[in-house]
Amino acid sequence: MIWTIVGATAATLTMLSFIPQIIRSYRIKHVKDLSPIMLFQLSLGVSLWVAYGFYRRDPIIICANFTTLITLVILIVMHFKFGDAPQRGTLRRFLGKIARKIVK
Repeated sequence: MIWTIVGATAATLTMLSFIPQIIRSYRIKHVKDLSPIMLFQLSLGVSLWVAYGFYRRDPIIICANFTTLITLVILIVMHFKFGDAPQRGTLRRFLGKIARKIVK
């Protein structure tokens, strides 16, 4: 019984972990701080956890990871909607400054 509570608590914390990032990304209208590769890789891993949960018939694993997958999909959609152009421009300017300092 105690381990069910531990598992449910861990699942709840995990599935709600991306909510603050979703809120922040929506407010500032960009997700330049997030790597799209990380989002896709984590989504694939969480999808496999959902499949494993169905195999084990474990509702805690299924619900927690499915909810996490939904939050990741929201972030991926935001990434394509808002883009990461500010990051590209900022990185280009940053590298340009470094190159100019090296040349001097």
